[in-house]
Amino acid sequence: MTSRPELLSAPSYIAHGELVYQSFATLTGKALLPQVPGQEIISAIDQAPFALVSHGIGDDPIFNYGNQVALTLFEMEWEDFIALPSRKSAEPLKRDERQRLLQEVSAKGYIDHYSGVRISSTGQRFTINNAIVWNLIDKDGSLHGQAAMFPRWTFL
Repeated sequence: MTSRPELLSAPSYIAHGELVYQSFATLTGKALLPQVPGQEIISAIDQAPFALVSHGIGDDPIFNYGNQVALTLFEMEWEDFIALPSRKSAEPLKRDERQRLLQEVSAKGYIDHYSGVRISSTGQRFTINNAIVWNLIDKDGSLHGQAAMFPRWTFL
């Protein structure tokens, strides 16, 4: 089995970090983190003091990334997290709300100040506060998924 540090040094994850970083800057006009060299972006995101998750595209998108804070909040190991449909991070009653959010992000490119209830693998509920959710768009304008960053949460 490949270790998480090895995975994060893989070219595909380095490219994903650059996509997350550049899409955020392009859509919001802000820096996700202070400027870091390209190969170090994913490591900086992984160790950031906020939670950051992303998922791919499709009818039922699967998480393809969660930083250390996110894995701790969702109480999941890397291998389990990147196999989880992102809709399952929300309580069943909140999934319609989440779907409306994702449709708004798709239409506008990003939203900020989102709050909602999420649930960990052990059933721990928490509210995410002031989340920014944005489309992952490459230099050619192709959509690769969506990402969310939230600096605050409250356990319920």
